Amino acid sequence: MIKVTLKDGVVKEYAEAVSPARIAGDIGAGLAKAACAAVVDGRLRDLRFPIDADAEASIETFDGEGGRKAFWHTSSHIMAQAVKRLYPDAKLAIGPAVANGFYYDFEFSRPMLAEELPAIEEEMKKIAKEELPLEYFELPRAEALKLMGERGEPYKIELINDLPEDAPLSFYKQGDFIDLCAGPHLMTTAPVKAVKLTSVSGSYWRGSEKNQMLTRIYGVSFPKASQLAERLERIEEAKKRDHRKLGRELELFAILEEGQGFPFFLPKGMILKNELINYWREIHKAAGYKEILSPLMLDKALWERSGHWDHYKDNIYITEIEGKEHALKPMNCPGGMLVYGLNTRSYRDLPLRMGELGIVHRHEKSGTLHGLMRVRAFTQDDAHIFMTPEQVKDEIKGVIALIDGVYTKFGFKYYVELSTRPEDSMGAAQDWERAENALKEALGDLNLPYAVNEGDGAFYGPKIDFHLEDSLGRTWQCGTVQLDFQMPERFGLEYVGADGAAHRPVMIHRVVFGSIERFIGILTEHFAGAFPLWLSPVQAAVLPISDKYADYASAVAEKLDTAGIRVETDLRAEKIGFKIREARNGRVPYILVVGEKEAEAGTVSVRSRAGEEGEQPAQPFIDRILKEIKDKA
Repeated sequence: MIKVTLKDGVVKEYAEAVSPARIAGDIGAGLAKAACAAVVDGRLRDLRFPIDADAEASIETFDGEGGRKAFWHTSSHIMAQAVKRLYPDAKLAIGPAVANGFYYDFEFSRPMLAEELPAIEEEMKKIAKEELPLEYFELPRAEALKLMGERGEPYKIELINDLPEDAPLSFYKQGDFIDLCAGPHLMTTAPVKAVKLTSVSGSYWRGSEKNQMLTRIYGVSFPKASQLAERLERIEEAKKRDHRKLGRELELFAILEEGQGFPFFLPKGMILKNELINYWREIHKAAGYKEILSPLMLDKALWERSGHWDHYKDNIYITEIEGKEHALKPMNCPGGMLVYGLNTRSYRDLPLRMGELGIVHRHEKSGTLHGLMRVRAFTQDDAHIFMTPEQVKDEIKGVIALIDGVYTKFGFKYYVELSTRPEDSMGAAQDWERAENALKEALGDLNLPYAVNEGDGAFYGPKIDFHLEDSLGRTWQCGTVQLDFQMPERFGLEYVGADGAAHRPVMIHRVVFGSIERFIGILTEHFAGAFPLWLSPVQAAVLPISDKYADYASAVAEKLDTAGIRVETDLRAEKIGFKIREARNGRVPYILVVGEKEAEAGTVSVRSRAGEEGEQPAQPFIDRILKEIKDKA
């Protein structure tokens, strides 16, 4: 009998090989209808995959990441089939599922226009209604090349030739459409009920500007029309919240032609950035960190010693000083190693927690740059913790608690991934196993659910990544905790143990914000520019209803400023309605309107983001918002 253990621990037995589709049907008709894919022994599989030995399995619906991946991957094939029907001469490149939908790259004989996308959408809907089964098959290399040659698909031929000789060459067929693909896919085209092609852009084959320019069509699809409508609303809302747009409107930052990828922070943006840095310093001091700062540029030999040169050199900016190559630092960690090594350390000194707000530079291609989200220079809120092996688990738990406190402060939900050893790694297998087990034990002690991301660790150690969810439901990878047995070894770091002998410390690399610049971009979109009071560049605006009350407005503003509240006074000869609209557009948390009544009574009429609060004495209002600022509400 074949025993299949389900997610809830239930074991189902079968006398012969069984597919996840059949298992879903045995569980219930509703699940069978909603099923998109399955996870079998940790790998995402088709519902048609034969389980012929004891296994652990779970059924994936569209509500799960694996189910969406299969759904959107199938949608990309439906789009490609629609394109081939409408444009028979189009050449197929690749078409994966991505985080928020799917895309497919094509070579067309002429430029594709956005106005042509609705016709492709309509053809996709027809294909879905045809309920075409997706049929999986494999071919020997010669037959695979022959098939793609006959179908006039040069990019598929190149992909086949680049695969190892013994790699299985798998295909999926739906009606008259065939694609080289590893899957997984839905059973038929029928579930793709609602689809929207969102954009068309250029894309180089295999990401290299030396190759052919292709046309990339992006789309998103859902089982229900209501889900698509909700997504399109979110897309429109995201456009309004775009941090690049708000950055200009709120005068936070600028990206100029003279410095692509190198953001300029404007006065209001600097207030926001400095408030985040002050908060960072406050919580790190409380958590026992010592702040350091390492140089922007260091000798190339250091990066060779750390391993970054072999694993990261394409992202490093190089310059020459007196005949020796130097690198602008892409990471802060080698500097932290050197600081640790300056003194003899005792086990009594550990754990040693060193924080660094270090500016790092990374060579990013111009096509990947995106406002503050992807830049070439940024401030990394780094820290390196050196400890004994016995302290590892408690230190990991302490870092996780710190990160949780920050994300909770900003109202973010988050989920956690554990990333394991990548192919391009250094160090012994037993060290990696120890490190991965330590991370798992810490997560287990905290009862923190996590997903395993196989092979996506840093080259020197496994890591825990924190993916935060913003107010639009989008996720961003920010915080990370990386356990490292390798770098202390490479730098010969030691501490004197209780036994008087030299021992090797273990090290944690970790960030909370990740990049302060990127975190500002995320916060801007999360709050739509309406930052919490303590972060707002302008916390209150005083607006006189006419020139006669300008002196009183200035006196109120001076009182606020003396109390430490960031305030602006609008003394322009404009109508009060215009001034209020301007302050609202500037996302000012508190608008104080003053006129004859307020001047005589020594009060202010308060408008907050919640609405009109009415006339209040000035000092109690000041006391109230000072408490709100202090509490970082």
